[in-house]
Amino acid sequence: QVQLVESGGGLVQPGGSLRLSCAASGFTFSSYAMSWVRQAPGKGLEWVSGINSGGGSTSYADSVKGRFTISRDNAKNALFLQMNNLKPEDTAVYHCAKVPWGSDWSAYDYWGQGTQVTVSS
Repeated sequence: QVQLVESGGGLVQPGGSLRLSCAASGFTFSSYAMSWVRQAPGKGLEWVSGINSGGGSTSYADSVKGRFTISRDNAKNALFLQMNNLKPEDTAVYHCAKVPWGSDWSAYDYWGQGTQVTVSS
């Protein structure tokens, strides 16, 4: 079965950085686009970033463009999100998500339990 396990979250001061990781299993990772989505307290899921199956094409929400970088290592079935210049409004639970084959990157059929990112002084 599909499993997605995120790690790397934590408490960081505004302007700081974190690198999130996602370990994927149970499907052919290299065949699927992947995304990161987040859920802030009291809000719905928000798409953050997506990457195609080969890793050569990426996209970002306007709110994180220029600060976050998505990447993947298909040999290790791993997805990453480098987050720089973090802001308090980035506080959320971050989930990696599998994109259904052929779908828009904002669609997802599986996501992990998530990792908490808190940006506060």
